[in-house]
Amino acid sequence: MVQALWQPKVEKCQKILKESINPAWLLPVEELPAADQLNVASFADSCKLLTPRELEITQTNATDLVAQMAAGKLSAVETATAFLKRAHVGHQLLNFATEFLVDDALARATELDAHFKSTGKVVGPLHGVPISVKEHVALKGRICHSCYVAWIDNVAEEDALLVTLLKNAGAIIHVRTNEPQSLMHIDCDNVIYGPTVNPYNRKLTSGGSSGGEGASLGFRCAAIGIGTDIGGSVRVPAAFCGAYGLRTTALRNPYKGVLLAGDGQESIRCIIGPLANSVGDLNLAQKAILDQEPWEEETSLVPLPWKEVPAYKPDQITVGVIWDDGVVHPHPPTTRGLKHAVSKLKAGGVKVVDFEPFEHSRGWDILSALYFPDAAKYQKDLLQKGGEPIAALTEWAFSQARPEPITVVENWDLNVQREAYRADYHRVMKERGVDFILCPAYVGVAAELATGQYWLYTAIWNILDQPAVTFPTGLKVDPSVDVVEADYKPRSAQDEREFKKYVPERFIDAPIPLQVVGKHFRDEETVAAAELISGIVKA
Repeated sequence: MVQALWQPKVEKCQKILKESINPAWLLPVEELPAADQLNVASFADSCKLLTPRELEITQTNATDLVAQMAAGKLSAVETATAFLKRAHVGHQLLNFATEFLVDDALARATELDAHFKSTGKVVGPLHGVPISVKEHVALKGRICHSCYVAWIDNVAEEDALLVTLLKNAGAIIHVRTNEPQSLMHIDCDNVIYGPTVNPYNRKLTSGGSSGGEGASLGFRCAAIGIGTDIGGSVRVPAAFCGAYGLRTTALRNPYKGVLLAGDGQESIRCIIGPLANSVGDLNLAQKAILDQEPWEEETSLVPLPWKEVPAYKPDQITVGVIWDDGVVHPHPPTTRGLKHAVSKLKAGGVKVVDFEPFEHSRGWDILSALYFPDAAKYQKDLLQKGGEPIAALTEWAFSQARPEPITVVENWDLNVQREAYRADYHRVMKERGVDFILCPAYVGVAAELATGQYWLYTAIWNILDQPAVTFPTGLKVDPSVDVVEADYKPRSAQDEREFKKYVPERFIDAPIPLQVVGKHFRDEETVAAAELISGIVKA
């Protein structure tokens, strides 16, 4: 068979990945679970590669890891080693990594241990915390291609600013993670590395576009992850894989050094933010980043430090519940998750009211026009230059744009519409006395591979530029309970398309996630609300 012209370039990246793997940390094929074992989320807990001590370390959240290292009870080297070993197992099962940074990670850990030994102090608030990073976030001297074949020869001249800040705070970057072609899928597949799958059900996607990060945190290959989000790309992977993900208000976190096709499009800003296995770790990461005042280098950022917000008590907030966005009905597991959450919150003393979604279809009309103001010409040209085959989900994403580029005047008008919609939504929340919104993170649980097409449950908060946290409810899909409603009636072809995708038996063991949404620039308050709400719901 004759190779396509793009394949030799792809082999270059595959070689880098292969050579970055430590063979001593790979399990023999006969010790891996059979292909028909779909749920592998806890496989590492019983495999022979990790010691009981290493399992304990990888099951510990970042905040507690730092506390143990500060107390001299844990070293950075043993922490990095444990997470690297678990990440190798995770990659064998889920295909989530694009490059392991074994030597760099262990060298950095050795430096951190030497510093602690000589001073008795940690380097910073993220001392020794292993952090996985999405591939298109630049690391100095390493290829950064954003999963475009045309960019495979691109080598980063310096670390992304966020990476620099993480390292300054003591973090260890130990693995880079996969993402989808075009970065506009809630899936995670490309011609370079192939698909990343979900640790709870390997016939389902890990989400996108930070899908490698979702798998990384879901399998506990890292204590914190870094992804990007323009329509749900941090929150959806976290939600699909049973983790926590934060979409900050735009211009809070530094974006310098993130390689993105169409950079300069500012009508809908992409944000960069953390994934974690606790809300507390989201807070830890944000404070570590913003305490370093990144706006002194990236001057477009709002100079707003991460505030200390006291923990909310149940009677201090009013939560509005969006049961259905009025465009596409949520699947039965999502509705069950909402009912469970509302019942727990009410019993816990939180005031909960129904919140009729405010014109979400209006938001999508504005958003879809602004995602690709050039009718995706920039992305299409990149794909053509690389010669790579275009995935069906990429074609679908591009089809959501207007068929012809919008004019400058049209872009101005859409920006005006966007601001009016934001003001209207904020007014409605105030009028209804709602502090935070509880809503689905997606139409259902994790989508089947290459099928995710409905973004609006997360993307609506991108057009509104409101902070949001996705979190696991602790529930999983049960086909005997999460049955299709007999009285379901589609309200549109889109609604019918999405509802037909739900076949209960296909989603066994998938985590049921939800989303907490706050008001513009109330990021800290939103994280605090998510801490309270998720804690009550999972109790």
